Amino acid sequence: MPEISSDVVRVLIVDDQSMIRAGFAALLDAQEDLAVVGTAEDGEGIVDVVRRTRPDVVLMDIRMPVVNGLEATKQIAQMQSSPPRILMLTTFDADEYVFDALRAGASGFLLKDATPEELVHAVRVVAEGEALLSPKVTRTLIADYASRPTSRPRTHLLAELTDREREVMTQVARGLANAEIAAVLHLAEQTVKTHVSRILTKLGLRDRAQIVVTAYESGLVRAGG
Repeated sequence: MPEISSDVVRVLIVDDQSMIRAGFAALLDAQEDLAVVGTAEDGEGIVDVVRRTRPDVVLMDIRMPVVNGLEATKQIAQMQSSPPRILMLTTFDADEYVFDALRAGASGFLLKDATPEELVHAVRVVAEGEALLSPKVTRTLIADYASRPTSRPRTHLLAELTDREREVMTQVARGLANAEIAAVLHLAEQTVKTHVSRILTKLGLRDRAQIVVTAYESGLVRAGG
C-alpha cells in the first residue's frame, strides 16, 4: 500500500457482511481526502487491528457475531494512546444499543441505508471531532435511552461549568449545531465554539457525543425536557 498523506482520513471498516465492506471501501477510497486502511468481519482482536492499521475513524457495525460492535467499541475506547473515533452502523432506527454505544465511546450513528453522500459526510464530520447522529436516529430516541434508570443524576459532573456553558451544553445535548445554538442563545457562532471547547476541556470529554452522554447522566437534560 502506498504511503498515505497525513492530511488524509484513515478509515477502518468493521462489518460481518462482505458486500457492505467492499461497497463502503470502494466509495470511501474514491474520495481524495479518505483512505480505507483495513477491514474486519467482526470485533475479535479489534485492538490489534487498530494498532496495526492506525485509523482515524472506525466504521463499526453494531450487530456482529463473535465480538459485537458495542464490545469492540468499549475495547477501542479504553486504548491509552489516541484511540480512533468510532462511527456506528446500524440497520435499525430504534436500535437498543444506541445510547450504550455512545456511553461506550462512539462518536456517532448512521443507518446502513444512508446515501453515499451521507456516509462520506459522516466520516468527515466524525474525523473532525463532531458528533454525528443520523437524522433517522431521532433526538427523541436518544433522550428515551438516555433516561433509562442506571443511577442517580450525577450533578457533580457539572460543578466546574459556568451558567452559560450549561446553557450551551443543554443545546448540544438536544442535537443543535453551533449555528443553531448561536441563534437560540443570541451569541456569535465563534463564541459558541469557544464554550463547547471549554466544556470539553473542563469535563475531560473527547467530543460532542460525550457531551450528550454527560448532559443526560448529570440530569442537566431529561427525556422530553
